Amino acid sequence: MSRAPLCSMLLLSLLLLFSAYNAPSSAMDCNPDDRDALLMVKAELGHPVRLSSWLPSTNCCAWDPAVFCNQAGRITGLALFSLGAVSTPVPTALGELTALEILQVDSVPGLSGPIPASFGNLTRLLDLDINGTSISGPVPSFLAGATNLSTLVIANSKLAGPIPGSLASLPNLRYVDLSGNMLTGAIPRGLLHGSFRFLLLSNNQLTGEIPADYGDGDVDTLDLSHNWFTGDPSPFLFDITKPTVKIDLSWNELEFDMTEVRFPHHLRFLDLSHNRIRGGVAKSLMDVKLEHFDVSYNDLCGEIPAGRFMSEHGADCYAHNKCLCGTPLPPCNSTGMSS
Repeated sequence: MSRAPLCSMLLLSLLLLFSAYNAPSSAMDCNPDDRDALLMVKAELGHPVRLSSWLPSTNCCAWDPAVFCNQAGRITGLALFSLGAVSTPVPTALGELTALEILQVDSVPGLSGPIPASFGNLTRLLDLDINGTSISGPVPSFLAGATNLSTLVIANSKLAGPIPGSLASLPNLRYVDLSGNMLTGAIPRGLLHGSFRFLLLSNNQLTGEIPADYGDGDVDTLDLSHNWFTGDPSPFLFDITKPTVKIDLSWNELEFDMTEVRFPHHLRFLDLSHNRIRGGVAKSLMDVKLEHFDVSYNDLCGEIPAGRFMSEHGADCYAHNKCLCGTPLPPCNSTGMSS
């Protein structure tokens, strides 16, 4: 399962949790300004059938899909998904929902244009999750004003340009997914904070070296695959004591000697394929129980370490290297090369 849909499901679950704790009583109507903003959102989206329950004379806290309010009747959670043949820019009226803490937009491929500047009004946002749209333009730097933001997902869309360094000022930001766009330039330093951190930037056009600070702290997942990263990240990304569970650096231009690298014991997913990695397969991998492992299409050479968890990796994991040999590849000859 890909990370973007997983994040979407987690946020939808969080929205449902909001409904349990923040829903107003049946006698309490929603805030009239919030209702007006939602009706404007509906109009800007072209009145999709999916939003047919959004009627002026009804309580907007009960509208479907996924409108959630707090005890004061303010809208704190909104999920827009599967809206049919919508073909329109991102509604500016979303920025009028100033109490919004969770905003999810999923599988609306006709939604286009840049993130409107009105989103700068959403200073209470905790989670912004936009996935599967045609949203274009830059990653909005004005989101740096949402100082509580912990999750930023704008994935599988058409964003372009650099990742703004101003996002590093968000003190609670721990989950960033900007994968599947057309972003360029280097990764800003210090985007992630706190514990249980995720950085997903795959399938972009990012360049430069991976900043060393992404090897610090409690990083669970690092997916930088399908970019143009260069350099040697091994001194700061890999150590047996690190808590990292997933590292995907495949399809880049990374260069380092793998022989003495000590991979984290907690690691469950490691993909270093399609790079320029040299040396031998690290012996430290014998102690790492990997569910996914791939070092194919590199410049590795020598005998593959045997024993313990190495037996779980097939020949495809090592394909198209310089001169690897030994199980599961053909045996080595007296010079340590494949015969």
